[in-house]
Amino acid sequence: MHPIPPVLPAGAMGAGDQPELPLRSGFLLRPWCGTDADAEALADSCRDPGIRYWNRPEDLTSAAAREKIAQWGRRWRAEEAAVWAIAPPSGERPVGLVSLADVDLAGGSAEFVYWLLPAGRGHGVMAAAVARVSRWALDELGLHRLRITHSVGNKASCRVALQAGFPLEGTLRSALLHADGWHDEHLHARIHGDP
Repeated sequence: MHPIPPVLPAGAMGAGDQPELPLRSGFLLRPWCGTDADAEALADSCRDPGIRYWNRPEDLTSAAAREKIAQWGRRWRAEEAAVWAIAPPSGERPVGLVSLADVDLAGGSAEFVYWLLPAGRGHGVMAAAVARVSRWALDELGLHRLRITHSVGNKASCRVALQAGFPLEGTLRSALLHADGWHDEHLHARIHGDP
C-alpha cells in the first residue's frame, strides 16, 4: 500500500508573501500591519457587542492588538493561517477581518473566520471577501476544501456563506459554547471545482 501524498507540500503558502486581494467594490483585502489604525480597529472589534457575541474574542489593548497582528504574520509563515484586513476604498483603517484558520496543507483544507465592524456592514463586502479568498485558496493556492461554521442563530453569517457559494451541509449539535450556553452550528463547505 502506497502512502497518500500531501495535497500541498510544506512551503506552498508561507514561502511567499501573503497576497493583497482587491475586490470589485474598491475594498482591498490586505495583510494586517502594526499601524495605529490597524491596532485600533482590531481592539475596537473586541468591544463590539455583535462581534463579541458571535466570535468570542479576547479583550485587547492597542499594544496587545499589535502583538496579535505580529502573531498573524508568524502564523502565515508557519502556514497555519492567513488573516486579511478588509480595507475600504476611502481609507486605510480596516472595517473587518476575513481569514483562513486551521490551515492543513497536507490535508488540503481550511476554515473561514470573519467579522465586520459597523462601518463595514450593509455593503455586501463580506460575501465578496469570502468568495475572493475562496478563489485564491482553491484555484491559486490549491486547497481542496474550505468550510464555514457558525451558530444557527447567526443569520447574517449564514447569508454570507450562502452568497459566497458555500452550501449548507448540516448541523453540528451543541458544538460551540457562547455566553448564553451551547449553540448548534451550521456547517457550510466549498470544494475545488464547485461552480
